[in-house]
Order: sequence, then structure tokens, then C-alpha cells
Amino acid sequence: MNWREFKRVALISMLLSLSGSPRAEIQAPPVLKLPPGFKIEIWVDGVANARAMALGEHGTLFVGSRGAGKVYALRDTNADGRPDKITVLAEGLNMPSGIAFRDGDLYVAEVQRIWKLPAIEQHLDAPPRPVAVRSDLPDKTHHGWRFIAFGPDGKLYVAIGAPCNVCELESFSRDGKNLQFGSITRMDADGRNWEIVARGVRNSVGFDWDPATQKLWFTENGRDMLGDDMPSCELNVLAKPGEDFGFPYCHAGTIADPEYGRPGGCSSAKPPAALLGPHVAPLGMAFYTGSQFPAEYRGNVFVAEHGSWNRTKKNGYRVQRLRVVDGKVVGQQPFVEGWLQDEKVSGRPADVLQMPDGSLLISDDEAGRIWRVSYVG
Repeated sequence: MNWREFKRVALISMLLSLSGSPRAEIQAPPVLKLPPGFKIEIWVDGVANARAMALGEHGTLFVGSRGAGKVYALRDTNADGRPDKITVLAEGLNMPSGIAFRDGDLYVAEVQRIWKLPAIEQHLDAPPRPVAVRSDLPDKTHHGWRFIAFGPDGKLYVAIGAPCNVCELESFSRDGKNLQFGSITRMDADGRNWEIVARGVRNSVGFDWDPATQKLWFTENGRDMLGDDMPSCELNVLAKPGEDFGFPYCHAGTIADPEYGRPGGCSSAKPPAALLGPHVAPLGMAFYTGSQFPAEYRGNVFVAEHGSWNRTKKNGYRVQRLRVVDGKVVGQQPFVEGWLQDEKVSGRPADVLQMPDGSLLISDDEAGRIWRVSYVG
């Protein structure tokens, strides 16, 4: 993508105060429930359609969006512990949900391309020309919003969702390699050596690496139209590159698809590490490695459950805590809930991010907020 093309779809260097920022329709804050000793507060308001988050080396919080088509930079310029300035780095983009930060550069994933802004924290008021990483991602928008993150191997991992509710997965060729929808892929930071690492993944919108084993864990959204209570959404673990997690033939480890499955067909699918519940729509996830929370939280997984859209009785709309021991999930329970009350929704968690002080940020794309959870004892 050259600079002229980018300028047609992005407005660069628009510095806004919070009072003048683009906003979702601001709703009254809900009463949220957490375990004893924890506190939650609105860290910043007015980040319309806030989705994936990434933290810069100098404390800038970068936030992607989906429907809003914007990428934000949030800064604390008065040192009061919360952002007071929002910079809209770009707008008019094609669902730039996925963002990642590495070695001073901000990577942004649209549906059809990945680009980066070099040394972005030194140029927030006048961002540099974007550099194309890849401009040939599939352009299908159904499950086409990308989640991206850098792994411990230095590779950029990119989710390629299935372009359907349920269907046979199409292949596509890039650089002489056969890639496939319904997969998690990885590439070098410059876009070379693109390859599949996980297959049969309907739609992952969040992944992280176990700090103890370096294995990739990822959320997966289960298929729709099999009723209120099946299949469950999943949390999965990739033990080795190339494993197949079953889609479209098998769901939740044991449920053969009524159209594409066959008896015994689930035996070859990698089973989930945990079942999260039907239609909860798990998005961002993170292992907790901080020391602010009590010791029993270290190594736990936090999952943002965006919430059901077609269930008779709504489900999700919370942040779930999963306890992990020796690489296995041994229990789970809600960590933050209350965005769903009497079938009314006041917020939808989209991503979770641990801060350097051990607090936890939660993006809420329904209300356009970033929440902060801290432990006060």
C-alpha cells in the first residue's frame, strides 16, 4: 500500500481531547461484580468500538476497532495514571480490529492487508507513512476481522476466520504455499514465510502464549444455528504446528456437524482445553503474569466473552477466569460480570490486557470504554 492509497482511507495526525473524541452513545455505567478485594473503574471513555489493545514501550495504549474503522493511541500526558488524550491514528479502514506492537512499530490488520507505522510513539502527532507488510490477505469479510499478535518466536500470528457459519474450508495460494481459511497462520515481521500453524479453527479473535510452556492458547467461536445450548465455544491449546481442531466436521470436541460431520469423525480433532459455554463469543484472552493480584491468580487465563447474539436467553457478556495448573484448565468462574442484567446489555468485553503494574484492562466495544481492574485487598 503506498502513501497516496493510504491517505484515501485514513486521516492521520488528528489529536483529540477526550471531550472531543469520537464516541459511542455513552451509557450509564453498570454495577459490576468482582471477587472480594478487586476494584473496577472506567479508565477512559469515548473510545468508540474499542476492540484489541496493545501497549507501547513508552506507555501508549493502542486500540483497534471493527465497525468504527479506526485505530487509536491513548496517552497519559498529565501523569495522573489514566489517558487524557486520544489520537485517532487512522480512520475509514476495513475493520482494523487486530493490532500488535513490536520493536517500536505498530502493526495494524485490516481484512485484506497488514501494515505498520514505524517508530510510532516518536511520531504520534504526525504519524509516519505506513509500510505494507502484506497486501494480499483474503478479502472476505465474514469472520474477516483479524486478530494478530507476536509470539515468543518473533513471528506475527494472524487468524484467518472461516468465511461462513459452517462450510467446507477453501484453500488459497500465496508465495507458492497452500494456505486455508479457518486457520491460524504466522509470518515473519516483514510478511515473508507465511504458513499455517493451526487448522480447523472456525474463528479465533484472541490468543496468547503460556509463559510456562510457550504453547499457543486461543479462543474459538462455535458455530451458530444448532440451538441455544450447542455447541460450546472453546479455549484451545496448540501443542505442535499443524494440529487440526475439527471445524467444520466436529464442534466442541465431541459434536459431529449435522451436515459435514460423520460418526466417529471427532476422533481425529484436537479436543478443547476448556468449554466456555454456548454462544458466549470469546474474544481476547491473556495469561496473568503480574504480581498485583493475589498469588493464586498468577498463570490464570482471563477471557473476554463478548456475548451471544442469537440465543433465546443471552449468555456471556463477562470476563471469565480459568485456572491453569501444569498446562491444564482445572476450573473456571466469572471474574467480572454485570454487563448483562435482566436480558439488557450495557457493555460487551472485547479484549483484556495486563498492564506493567499488574492491573488488567478490559475493552468494551459496546459502550466505547476501557475499564481497569485493580486489587486493593
